[in-house]
Amino acid sequence: QQSVVCCPGFSAVQEEGEAALTEAELEQRVEIFLSETDTLWMLDVPTALVSTEAEEAGRVLERNKIYAEICSAKIDSEYFEEKIVQTISGAAKTKEVQCEAITIAEKGMMVTSWDLDNSLDASETEPAETEEPRAPAGKSSKSPPAEEQGQPVAARAASIIIAESAVPARSHEEKECHSEMILTSASLQQDLVVMERILMENIFQPKLAVYRQIPVLIEPVVTSETDVEEAEEEEDEEEKDEEKQEEASLPDAKQSPAEGAGPSLEQLWSYRCDLTSGHSVSSMAWNKVNPDLLAVGYREFVSQDQKKGLACCWSLKNPMWPERIFRCEHGVTAVDFSLASPNLLAVGMASGCVAIYDVRSREDAALLDSSASLNKHKGPVWQLRWVEQDRGATAGDKKERLMCISGDGRMTQWFIQQRLDCSDVMKIKRIESGKKKLPGERERKSEAPISQQAAGMCFDFHPEDTDIFLAGTEEGHIHCCTCSGKEQILGTYRGHKGPVYKVTWNPSSPDTFLSCSADWSILLWRRDSHTPLLTFSSVTASVHDIKWAPKSAFIFAAVNERRVEIWDLSVSIFQPVFSCAASPEGNLSSLLFARNAECLLLGDSCGQVGVWQLHNLAAPSPDQVWLCSGGLGSFLSK
Repeated sequence: QQSVVCCPGFSAVQEEGEAALTEAELEQRVEIFLSETDTLWMLDVPTALVSTEAEEAGRVLERNKIYAEICSAKIDSEYFEEKIVQTISGAAKTKEVQCEAITIAEKGMMVTSWDLDNSLDASETEPAETEEPRAPAGKSSKSPPAEEQGQPVAARAASIIIAESAVPARSHEEKECHSEMILTSASLQQDLVVMERILMENIFQPKLAVYRQIPVLIEPVVTSETDVEEAEEEEDEEEKDEEKQEEASLPDAKQSPAEGAGPSLEQLWSYRCDLTSGHSVSSMAWNKVNPDLLAVGYREFVSQDQKKGLACCWSLKNPMWPERIFRCEHGVTAVDFSLASPNLLAVGMASGCVAIYDVRSREDAALLDSSASLNKHKGPVWQLRWVEQDRGATAGDKKERLMCISGDGRMTQWFIQQRLDCSDVMKIKRIESGKKKLPGERERKSEAPISQQAAGMCFDFHPEDTDIFLAGTEEGHIHCCTCSGKEQILGTYRGHKGPVYKVTWNPSSPDTFLSCSADWSILLWRRDSHTPLLTFSSVTASVHDIKWAPKSAFIFAAVNERRVEIWDLSVSIFQPVFSCAASPEGNLSSLLFARNAECLLLGDSCGQVGVWQLHNLAAPSPDQVWLCSGGLGSFLSK
């Protein structure tokens, strides 16, 4: 016999002889031809998913629609019957596959947050897919197993067609929009504020330490342990030398305590930025609860046109940029913080408008304003202040009121309700001149004034009795007034020849007050006398602002157009103890003493607020304090 080689999927063709083969024939070479049979497809399962972008997507959707209609029509129909069919599981087969060895390679690259963000967006993007319906239940095609037929079988697995989901690169506009969202996010803004505070503290630490009256931190440069030991030895030697110098100078100090340098000012820093440049500082006010928060009002006048103003809140944590910026339609003439609600900032403007801002909010819009009030001011609001007044029969029943004085001759109090509205406290009327007629002078015909009311310029409430206040006018008069009673004006103080810019009670001696005017003079008054007690005039310039020192009843500061002056009435009543030009770039316009430091704040016409440290101011002696307790006027008379 002749053996036949059989392979799966192939058939062998053998040529056989009729008789038995001899040995010679067996040694002969025989050719065997192998040929491939036709492939028989026993199972063909088409794909179940088709991409929405494929050409046959419309046809598949139509078939799905038809199938859904058929399924809905089968319900409660007598022409359909549902049956369960169990298919025979084929015998398991073991197959071995040999492949090439898997090579592993390491690869590294640098990525940024932008790459991570793009990858995240790409992973979240999924193409829409449409599912093709399968055959109805109970109708399955059956075919005999391949082993029974003795024929090879090639089965093709169903594949899922997925559309190419290549994520397109972001356009330039989308990248700019995304970067703008990041830069304007609240978390980034908060992080920038923290970083800015750290930088400002490092830059201004020596100046802030002087302001706080704490030691200045000096960071030593140390590179090794030996350097540390040497630095400690040098510090010990310096301390010993300082102690020796103090011991050597101690007897001289005891012998002449009054000798030494006189009063002086040292500039620490300035509150200024590009936004306030070109504006004039009109007013300043400390927050009543947070002594590190300063409100500054700015205005600008070019010829006769009024430009927009600013109200900025500065903090010691950043002297280079304000914490809050409120842009006003008109120049700001007065600012003041509330005591009952420290977050409320009242702002008076040159147009007569009064606005209240919430400093906790970063929005530029006002919380309330007087634009809708029918009783609003017709002239500039030169000064405003929150005042606590007794409004009940019980002791301690106080309510805070916002008081304003305006160029229209009205003193008003404002009420914060659903809107901002006011009522008149008093109307300042013009007073005829008290000049006596000279002998032989004819009687002139009286000319009626243009307005029956005098423009109000400033006011100040009594530190102990908030029912009494002083009001300065454009005529140069100072009225002592009361908020209750028919006769509102208790008395009039005549002494100035020009508009009265500021009046201020002495906080330590409530029976005296100061006033400054455009007539180059500062007057000291006693409440019970209509004649000035003292007149201070050192330069020929208008005095714009005056303030009493918070810790002394004898010291006050004044600013004119060019210089700042420090007066100490216990030293001299003729000349200031200190005078200097504190603003070489512009004219001084306002001043304010610091509440928790020995410092003086000076505002000028260039938009700068300089913080100056006061040095070597003489403290009042115990005898002077005892004499001043009876009144500053009685002390000066002695």
